[in-house]
Amino acid sequence: MAQVTTDELTQADEAFAGNRLLSTFSREARGLIEPFGTMVELQAGDTVLKRGEQVRSSIFPVGSTLITMVVELSGRRAIEVASIGSRGAVGGIVSCGQAPAFSRAEVLVGGQAFKVPMTALEDAKNRSPFVANLFCRYSDYLLASVMQSVACNAFHSITERAARWLLHVQSRSGDRIELTQEALAGLLGVQRTTVNAVVK
Repeated sequence: MAQVTTDELTQADEAFAGNRLLSTFSREARGLIEPFGTMVELQAGDTVLKRGEQVRSSIFPVGSTLITMVVELSGRRAIEVASIGSRGAVGGIVSCGQAPAFSRAEVLVGGQAFKVPMTALEDAKNRSPFVANLFCRYSDYLLASVMQSVACNAFHSITERAARWLLHVQSRSGDRIELTQEALAGLLGVQRTTVNAVVK
């Protein structure tokens, strides 16, 4: 059996303290996935999931790391449907790892994340009712969040949507985010000129 180094233990402690989902794990539940997980450094712009590809691992953002879930539309357009920070996870949570990814997941704010193979996560769900229930509840939360986003997109003005998005991101990643107007326009599903008028 491979010996675990002090650095690896420290990183695992940071992951389980820095992600709200993981922080709820008991020592027993933590032992089901910790040996298989690795801390990774994500850079802004990295794609961690591609639409249509099989989901191989789940990624738990730590600290201010933020990942955006984007649905690609016709005409090379796309719109954000969810942003996942340290309160959640990306990859195989809703589909339980049995279906290809429906959306693209891209890193919006770089930082650390805890990466766990889907095989290990599914095994943990099968062995622990607590882990299975936690991820079912998180799936419900994520679906509710997406439905709220759809409602806001339908009934709110671009200015209101932009304000909601900025507040949403601030609550997950802090007061500073580097983002071009073009990138924000893409996330909101509007033209850059529209965002330019809103932020003035």
